[in-house]
Amino acid sequence: MPDDIILLGHGSGGKLSHQLLDELIIPMLSEVETKDQNDAALLTHAGQRLAFTTDSYVVDPIFFPGGTIGDLAVYGTVNDLAMVGAQPLAISVGLILEEGLPKDDLQRVLESMKQAAASAGVRIVTGDTKVVPRGKADKIFINTSGIGVFAHDFNLTGNNARPGDKVLINGSIGDHGMAILASREGLALETDISSDSAPLNGLVEALLTHIGAAVHVLRDPTRGGVATTLKEIALQSGVDIVLDETAQPVHHNVRSACAILGLDPLFVANEGKMLAVVAADQAEAALQIMRSHPRGLEAAIIGEVSAASTGRVAMRTALGGLRAIDMLAGEQLPRIC
Repeated sequence: MPDDIILLGHGSGGKLSHQLLDELIIPMLSEVETKDQNDAALLTHAGQRLAFTTDSYVVDPIFFPGGTIGDLAVYGTVNDLAMVGAQPLAISVGLILEEGLPKDDLQRVLESMKQAAASAGVRIVTGDTKVVPRGKADKIFINTSGIGVFAHDFNLTGNNARPGDKVLINGSIGDHGMAILASREGLALETDISSDSAPLNGLVEALLTHIGAAVHVLRDPTRGGVATTLKEIALQSGVDIVLDETAQPVHHNVRSACAILGLDPLFVANEGKMLAVVAADQAEAALQIMRSHPRGLEAAIIGEVSAASTGRVAMRTALGGLRAIDMLAGEQLPRIC
């Protein structure tokens, strides 16, 4: 495979994505070091801490069980702000429309964005629209950018995990990726697989209100799934993370679909889940807070930060052995967000 062209795998969120960012994009455009890469940039202006983020959405199909490209775009940016502990304030919307897109489809997407913004408590305040010739895009692409403010001084960056911390997730793994795949390919899988696309800012606010500084890292495991996201945290923090195979919450239909297709749920994308690395003495309290919130009813403690190291992640299997976990190597499921 030639190494001088962009591949689908460069958009996977895994190893190739990190290589593209670290070797070309970030050195050309920014000075952010790997350890400082978070879901949103952290800024300070006139003594006020701010968070700023941007993301683009090219999901195929644009309508899928559990959501649309519109609410996915709103929730994605809201969640990126929430993962650094910021309260989402306002977002922008950039629309790239392909000639021939039915106006009814555009209206349905816009209505879903309006409802999503209301659900997340964020305002859409500015935007832009472009139309490209037929065949130069795929129906509709959306970019959303967002700005958030902080009501606290907690540090929720990816380099803040500490040995002894527990790793929690607010619910089942792999729902979004498998819902997209089944819908796109028309697979004769279980029919009730639905995306988990949802806003997480309310759940984050509940955690910070009750246990505050005990929350060390938050991250939503989207592209690359739980495995890649934990590997990122381990590398940024310089720690080892060990997962418990028996504690991973995976719906039966998602696990069955993954088994049929030869996929590992740990690498499948999520759009309404977050990983929380929490001080051990507050982990049970964090679990109960999650389970008492509508976005965390199936929350679980799935692992722990075991030691300071160079960033290894492993799975303790049901039989007691250890299996190394790495970032997603290629592109398992393209265009899932």
